[in-house]
Amino acid sequence: MTAFLDLAAARYSVRSFCPRAVEPEKLARVLSAARLAPTACNNQPQRIKVISAPTDLAKADECTPCRFGAPVVLLVCYDKTVCWRHPTNNALTSGAIDASIVTTHLMLAAQDAGLGSCWVMKFDVAKTAELFALPENFVPVAMLPIGYGAADAAPSDRHESRFEVEKILF
Repeated sequence: MTAFLDLAAARYSVRSFCPRAVEPEKLARVLSAARLAPTACNNQPQRIKVISAPTDLAKADECTPCRFGAPVVLLVCYDKTVCWRHPTNNALTSGAIDASIVTTHLMLAAQDAGLGSCWVMKFDVAKTAELFALPENFVPVAMLPIGYGAADAAPSDRHESRFEVEKILF
């Protein structure tokens, strides 16, 4: 197995974080992965808010029950004025897909840096936009709590349950 596949296999959704701070250099390394993620036509519509101040973490807690005590939350959005638009259907854009690719890069970079993460979609989008004063053109896609897993953090019992490759091919 390649190093990448080992990394992908080791990564799991951490749902219990310890309060240990994330070192600035590790956070910078994780965020650099967002810059490197592929986006449609390389338009790079991803916009990421780093939430780490206690007052902002309290706001995040108002928006989701799924921060899990993480000391940092990355709010991954896309700028709907920048993302690629389908040439025959202007309503179809790459924004959510681009933000999802970026979020995947962030999760894998966090794992590579020795940090845990959990992709969270269970959050109040309108409240998030209001409490964090997001520009009208920013669309929140995911919250990504990151940090060091607590001593009791463990993969879910479904983590190892994967279909065989043949089952996902057609």
